[in-house]
This record gives sequence, C-alpha cells and structure tokens, in this order.
Amino acid sequence: MEETPEGTPVGVDDPYAVAGRCDHLTDDGRCRYALEQAGQDPEFAAGRRADDYACVVADTDAAAVEGAEPDWSRCPHYRSTTDAKACARCGLEEVRIAHDSDARPLVEEHHLSYGTAGDGRPAGDDSDTDGEEPSHEITVGLCRWCHTKVHRSFARVDDDAAPDPEALAVRETRRGEERSEMGFQSASERREE
Repeated sequence: MEETPEGTPVGVDDPYAVAGRCDHLTDDGRCRYALEQAGQDPEFAAGRRADDYACVVADTDAAAVEGAEPDWSRCPHYRSTTDAKACARCGLEEVRIAHDSDARPLVEEHHLSYGTAGDGRPAGDDSDTDGEEPSHEITVGLCRWCHTKVHRSFARVDDDAAPDPEALAVRETRRGEERSEMGFQSASERREE
C-alpha cells in the first residue's frame, strides 16, 4: 500500500486507480495548465501550443466511445483534487454551518499522492530524484472518521464501508441547526422571546 512521507498508509495501492479527471483538463479536451501557466514549463506549453493545446493524455472522443479511463500518470502536470463534498469511502455528505467558522468540516481532503519535489519539477521526474516519491497531487474526500481509520490501520479508500455512528450523529445535529436557521419567525415572535 502507498504511504505518506511520514510512513502512514494512504489507503490505496495505486493512486491513479482512484484518481479522477485532471483539474487542468477543459471540457473541450484542452490543457488549461499549458494555457494559463506556460511560464512554469515553457517546453511543455510549446508542445501543447503546437497541438492546439490538446491534452497529452485525454483523447475525449476515444474515451467516450470506448469507455476507457486515460492513463493520467503519463502527463507531467496531472493533478486531481477533490471538492470534499462527500466521503469517498463511506459516502457521508458534508454539512457546513456558514456562520460557525470554528466548526471542523465533516469531510476533509486526503492526499493519495503529494505533488512536486519542491523545485517545480514533478517528483517522479528521474532527474535528481530517487523515483520513490509520487509524482502528482491526487486527493479524495474522506470524512474525519474514515480518514483516521485509513491512516491508523489497514482500512482502504475503496472499502465498502458505512458511515460511523458518531459521524451520522454529528451530521444530523448540523442538519438540525441548518433547518432551524432557515425557519421563519416573525418580528413579534422574536420580540416575545
């Protein structure tokens, strides 16, 4: 199983099997990284510009016809991050209370892979790296309870898991608070209280 730099498990053998669509991929199959951050990797951007900024990996027409998932590991600038709206392991949905900035989120970002080597190059780039570091930032959303289970045991991200009872209780408490905030109370009722 893959591990963090500190040696704790991340819950998957292959982060690319869990990873989703590249954050830089536009709906029309172009590479947003080459369009917006050309100065970061001029050689890569020049290659994409010559190919009308087409994504190196995703052939949207072929993937739609065959149903095949692209091999994202081939792109040096692939990144797949989560919106953290639901737990990828147990399905618990996030409920945020807007006015309570101290409330810890139910669903947190969980790294399966950590991005660059620190000098801007992908960590998987063979020049001056040991080849052991993951080369792309890949994250999924995990609830706090699943996040702890993954890091402190052999729990896996792709386990068939149900939400923890404590997680359900916290979520329902937040939903109750959300409903009470949305309730209408006339000014005269508020004054009487």
